[in-house]
Amino acid sequence: QVQLQESGPGLVNPSQTLSLTCTVSGVSLTTNGYYWDWIRQPPGKGLEWIGYIVYSGITYFNSSLKSRTSISRDTSKNQFTLQLSSVTPEDTAVYYCARRLGNMGYLESWGQGTLVTRL
Repeated sequence: QVQLQESGPGLVNPSQTLSLTCTVSGVSLTTNGYYWDWIRQPPGKGLEWIGYIVYSGITYFNSSLKSRTSISRDTSKNQFTLQLSSVTPEDTAVYYCARRLGNMGYLESWGQGTLVTRL
């Protein structure tokens, strides 16, 4: 049974870099076929997909956030990390990590989410 847990600061100062880590248990990040996603939901708004890192290490991002976003991983800790630079009030949101099987798969497993507020 896979479990995902987000962690990181709940408050970010203006123009700082938001950094969140997702710790995965129950399956390796490098297991063939799995995609590991970041999604967010601003207060009162819908879900917004941020990007993913694939089991092979390839990354892909939402075009609207691409210039400010990076996703990396530490396979020794089975963690993947989101970094979002130059944060603005519009980046205040609940951030989720999730897993899907394949590029066309649905997001089948989610973390509980963590609220990040830009001060």
